[in-house]
Amino acid sequence: MRRCAGAEPALASVIRRGSWGLAYAPDNARSLGALVVILLIAWLFSENKRRFPFFLTLGALGLQAGLVLALFAVPNAQAVLNGVTAAVDGLARATDQGTQFVFGYLGGGEQPYARLPENAPPPFIFGFRVLPLILVISALSALLWHWKILKWVTQGFGFLFQRTMGLTGPSALAVAANIFMGMVESPIVIRAYLDRLTRSELFLMMVVGLATVAGSTMVAYAVILQPTLTNAAGHVLVASIISAPAGILLARIMIPEERGGAHLEPGIDLKYESSMDAVTRGVQDGVMVAVNVAAFLIVFVAFVWIINNLLAIAGPVDGELLTLQRIFGYAFAPVAWGIGLPWADAQEGGAILGTKLFLTEFIAYIDLGALPQDAISERSRMILTYAICGFANVASVGIMTGGMTVLMPNRKAEIFALAWKSLLPGFMATLMTASVVAALPASMF
Repeated sequence: MRRCAGAEPALASVIRRGSWGLAYAPDNARSLGALVVILLIAWLFSENKRRFPFFLTLGALGLQAGLVLALFAVPNAQAVLNGVTAAVDGLARATDQGTQFVFGYLGGGEQPYARLPENAPPPFIFGFRVLPLILVISALSALLWHWKILKWVTQGFGFLFQRTMGLTGPSALAVAANIFMGMVESPIVIRAYLDRLTRSELFLMMVVGLATVAGSTMVAYAVILQPTLTNAAGHVLVASIISAPAGILLARIMIPEERGGAHLEPGIDLKYESSMDAVTRGVQDGVMVAVNVAAFLIVFVAFVWIINNLLAIAGPVDGELLTLQRIFGYAFAPVAWGIGLPWADAQEGGAILGTKLFLTEFIAYIDLGALPQDAISERSRMILTYAICGFANVASVGIMTGGMTVLMPNRKAEIFALAWKSLLPGFMATLMTASVVAALPASMF
């Protein structure tokens, strides 16, 4: 970024100027304070307050910071992230070709009528530009798993979590799978071990599932943010990766492991018979995800419209009609400020955080992408990208319990008892990730 003209303050070496225009020290110090508050809240809800995992806390924070540094600060790492962005752009363009073939101009193809203004880009229709991406990525993920590429990557992250955070084999593998797969799909990877997981391991799997996102939706978020956030795909990918250690830590604080967990034996339960079988089942799984996303968006957007119209009966408040988004903004503004946003951006940020928690992260990303370029700073936009990159919302708790009770019918009561308890650490894990990113020098990104 280019430097602004004029005299440089004493902290010039740690100030990133340009579109962010924010000093490093105050915002970063506040983000570090947020980390302390998050850990304190998790400890207050702990089932065994005497067993606070000090070494795991240091390891998780170190692993998060280390992964961010490795993915942003190491020479040539930016080229890798640019490659990720290019790959996402390529997948989006390839998906557009298939979508346009099926849906014509609704999918971004040539219009049957003149566009106003002249030479305007094709309309961005969510149902025809984002949902098809979920199908393509779901099928591609299944194919890469069958070809053992995604399996090796997952096992590599599983080994990392096993060695650095003391997880047992099945838990480490399920956590790693959560980075690339969904919170319902990842338990299938260790299906043979589900009945042997301890209560702490089951809770950990739930929390990490809510703290991360699936690869199919990850690409969709990047496409939504691409027009307003530089290197959106890289940020979304990194957000899902580094939220996993935060989820592990908060889960272990709230429900410490009392005894050794299950041990991973050779072999993994998730298998496909052939490449065609992988593509077929991937498409079928993608259809379920896309239908769920579309259905929840329709219902929740309708609910928001109803609530906003009911709130309008009260009349203007501070010169404007009261809306659900404004209520979220007021309620969560201190949270947004605490994780590193300047107060000028805190109400917009609070509205995004509240929307993510009580509606869905999809609506939150749509709202974030719809914010005008000058509504909040680029740094605030980046921090929010990390803060909402997780499935931790009210609707996802229902989806998660539905999927897990099918896989573990004999543990149904235990799953229901832990599900709502996992929502708080799942949400705080993404806030913790955003705080770690905000605590690092802006010039890294």
